Amino acid sequence: MSLTAPTRPRSEKAPAAPRRSVKRHHFDATYLGFLVPALICFTIAITVPAIMGIFFSFTDSVGFGDFNIIGLANYAALFTDPAIIGAYSFTIGFALVTVVLTNALAFLLAVGLTAQIRARVALRTIFVMPMVISGIVIAYVFNFLFSNTLPTVGENLGIEVLKSSLLSNPDLAWLSIVIVTAWQAVPSAMLIYIAGLMAIPYDLYEASSLDGASAIGQLMHVTLPLMIGYIGINIIIGFKNFLGAYDIIVGLTNGGPGVKTRSIAMTIFTGFERGDYAYQMANATVFFIISLIIALFQLRLTNKGQAK
Repeated sequence: MSLTAPTRPRSEKAPAAPRRSVKRHHFDATYLGFLVPALICFTIAITVPAIMGIFFSFTDSVGFGDFNIIGLANYAALFTDPAIIGAYSFTIGFALVTVVLTNALAFLLAVGLTAQIRARVALRTIFVMPMVISGIVIAYVFNFLFSNTLPTVGENLGIEVLKSSLLSNPDLAWLSIVIVTAWQAVPSAMLIYIAGLMAIPYDLYEASSLDGASAIGQLMHVTLPLMIGYIGINIIIGFKNFLGAYDIIVGLTNGGPGVKTRSIAMTIFTGFERGDYAYQMANATVFFIISLIIALFQLRLTNKGQAK
């Protein structure tokens, strides 16, 4: 018996190898119908003006007419201008204080509104309402309260600090801006915290309760460690948003008393009105770079959270 493999007759053809199906990606024209108009509008309204603004920051332009290229002179002047330094100092300090107050209140409210209490859904709706009101409307309402209602209360109760408007007090005007800004910003941060708290498995609380953990112990050793990512995202988002504070400040103090509460955004816009176009474009470019760095850090933090 031969042990060699049987050979096919020459007339028989070997079976053809199965063809691999090649997937062809068909690009839906509907995407272009939505993408192209939005991209054109974004380019015309955002990208082109931004590039032009960066170009004019290297000139002595007043916003119209002839101009000369002066290089980095505007940028060099920014770092020695007391008005610019004061605006950055106020804005950064205000943003830091507001982000701490906002996140502390939002976290406590989120913990309370995810507990087993009655009417928690209705309470969530009530606490979210400030988020949907315009900032300038909120500012004018609180302007009336700080200028009229609180001084009346201070007179009746004999509280010296409240007898005059906080908005006209050079040492306390910033505090009124922090209070109003935090009042509007708390709901959005609270919603993020509620989403994070509801994502924590209830089994962890049951297990810690069986181990004898108190409510405070569960908060410190179960809730907070699992909420670190949400806290970080809220801090970065809040700080970035508070750096661009404008409408609430305009409605409350308009940058006063004097220039005590003038933010970076207010400094840029008022500079445009005074003919400092190129100089404030340099200021806006620096501010854009700072905001971009914060946004990239936020994106990296968000991607890390999704990867986990």
